[in-house]
Amino acid sequence: MLSTDTNDQITRIGPGTPAGTLMRRYWQPAALVDELTGNRPLKPVRLLGENLVIFKDEKGRYGLIERHCPHRGADLAYGRLEHGGLRCAFHGWLFDIKGQCLETPAEPDGSPLCQNIRQVAYPVREKNGILFAYLGPGEPPALPHMDCFIAPDTYTFAFKGMIDCNWLQALEVGIDPAHASFLHRFFHDEDPSEGYGQQFRSTSANSDMPMTKVLREYPRPQIEVESTDYGLRIVSLRKISDANTHVRVTNLLFPNAFVIPMSSEMTITQWHVPIDDTRNYWYAIFTSFGSPVNKDEMRRQRLELYELPDYVPRKNKNNDYGFDPHEQHDETYTGMGTDINVHDQWAVESMGPIQDRTREHLGQSDKAITAYRRILRHAIEEAAYGTPLMVLDAAHAAQITGPAAIDGIGPAATWQDYWRTTDVKRRQGAAWANGK
Repeated sequence: MLSTDTNDQITRIGPGTPAGTLMRRYWQPAALVDELTGNRPLKPVRLLGENLVIFKDEKGRYGLIERHCPHRGADLAYGRLEHGGLRCAFHGWLFDIKGQCLETPAEPDGSPLCQNIRQVAYPVREKNGILFAYLGPGEPPALPHMDCFIAPDTYTFAFKGMIDCNWLQALEVGIDPAHASFLHRFFHDEDPSEGYGQQFRSTSANSDMPMTKVLREYPRPQIEVESTDYGLRIVSLRKISDANTHVRVTNLLFPNAFVIPMSSEMTITQWHVPIDDTRNYWYAIFTSFGSPVNKDEMRRQRLELYELPDYVPRKNKNNDYGFDPHEQHDETYTGMGTDINVHDQWAVESMGPIQDRTREHLGQSDKAITAYRRILRHAIEEAAYGTPLMVLDAAHAAQITGPAAIDGIGPAATWQDYWRTTDVKRRQGAAWANGK
């Protein structure tokens, strides 16, 4: 259990809060590139409790500025993209991507007013389908050389979805290996060849055993947690026989992301980004080590499940997440369909807007969550006076690679060697991972 003060410290992310100060030291996903296409590439966003507008100017440069005009507070989300920036529709004040006021056209000729006006603005950079923003002080940190960032665009796909609760309880699902055997249990195994783009639909590497069967029949994983230079490595072991064990390697990428295997050829890097204290978006980059990603199919699958323009799940608390008691009896553990994002969404939203951790009782299967909270609390303290974990300069960023995200069945006696060897072989088979 945590105290109320500690729970507030690690969950609330508004400007000036301890966790908010920490989160602003990192590049955070602000929008999908797909959201800024068309004739008017502009979108209002709420990020870390701040109301902002993200846009692309006529030169193709991205900007992120405060949403309300510094003149008299009108909404810049309704502004005009013209003359090298974003123009307020109220009095025509014009701002560039750095927030500098370029024109105040209603003022007398020669007025120097615009020279002294600067809107709050944050740097933006594009990486494989996601627009990242830096809301912190000083120069932005370097991005680590992880697979999702160094893979060519054709080998990645980006998407997002809204979750109606605090970011931390949503993130903690991704570092909880035990829940998959229950929350994501299917009573029947599907044809793995029909599972492209869907998690837990493939077979385990070096085996013809479907992942659905592994999770269903082996619900008590042995969980190993190791501190790394990027956060945590989490290994869950499900003993199949005296000779073989199922090995799943996942990772906590500090501060608010995780890297997990999706199939033998694809990984998912997923951030849980606070909109404010009680809502978050998950952003994901799917990275393929095999063939180029079928982006059209990946997008089609997900657009069936999410409502644009805000990427709100079609199954949600307002329609009981599609719960069907007959399905729960015969087909799935939850009775909420086969999309595991819906399962996760129900689990974390049902905890309330901000989980009350003063009432929880953690067990041994929660060791990764316990380890992460220790790191988080330490980093919050460091952010106040020093450099927390994963705030990287260019040299250190180049050393953060991978990380390995493996799912397969290997020898029980040498499972450590098995997952490392599997990762090496996969990288040797991917031309982009070898710098070829």
